Amino acid sequence: MTASTSRPAALRVAILVGSTREGRFAPVVTRWIKGHLDQREDMDVDVIDLAETPLPSVLPAFGAPPEPATAEALALVSPRLAAADAFVFITPEYNHSYPASLKNAIDWHNEQWHAKPIGFVSYGGLSGGLRAVEHLRVVMAELNAATIRNTVSLHNAWGSFDEEHGITEPASDAAVKTMLDQLAWWALALRDAKAVRPYAA
Repeated sequence: MTASTSRPAALRVAILVGSTREGRFAPVVTRWIKGHLDQREDMDVDVIDLAETPLPSVLPAFGAPPEPATAEALALVSPRLAAADAFVFITPEYNHSYPASLKNAIDWHNEQWHAKPIGFVSYGGLSGGLRAVEHLRVVMAELNAATIRNTVSLHNAWGSFDEEHGITEPASDAAVKTMLDQLAWWALALRDAKAVRPYAA
C-alpha cells in the first residue's frame, strides 16, 4: 500500500464529562458513548472526567501564571485537550443551561479549542438538555471551535437505559453514529488544513 492510499492516523477524540454532581447520571451516558467510539477504527478516545480531574474555580489575573497547585491540576487536563483532534461534550441541563464545572473547564483554556470540532451529547428531562447545548454553541464559537450540527439528545434519560446500562431506543444509537460521522469529517478536514497552514485566531 502506498502512502497516498494509506489510512489516515486515527483521530484523537476527547470526551469531556461535564457533570460533577453527586449521584450523577453522566457515567452511564459516558460508557454508552465510549462504547460507540471504541468500535470505530478511525478514532482513539480519551475520557476527561471533570469529577476526577477538578479544576480550581478561581482564575489568575490576566497575564499572571497560575499558582503551583493550580498548575498541577491543569497538567492533568490541559495537555489532553491540546492533543485532541476533536471533542465530545457530555452535559446535563441545569436551570436551562450547562454545569458551572464545564464552563470553568472551558474558561481555563483557549487555544486548545481552536479550529477543532465538537459534538454534543446532552441529557435531561423533557428538553433532553438541548438548551444546554445551544448555550455551549455560542461559547465555543467565541473560542474558535466548530460545533457539529447534529446532536445526541436523551429526553427523560433515566428511563432510556436498561439494567445493564444499554440504550433502549435504537434511534439514539443511530443519532450517535450520525454525529460521530460528522465529527470525523470535520476533524479530518481541520487537521489536514492546519497541517498546511496554522490556524490564526
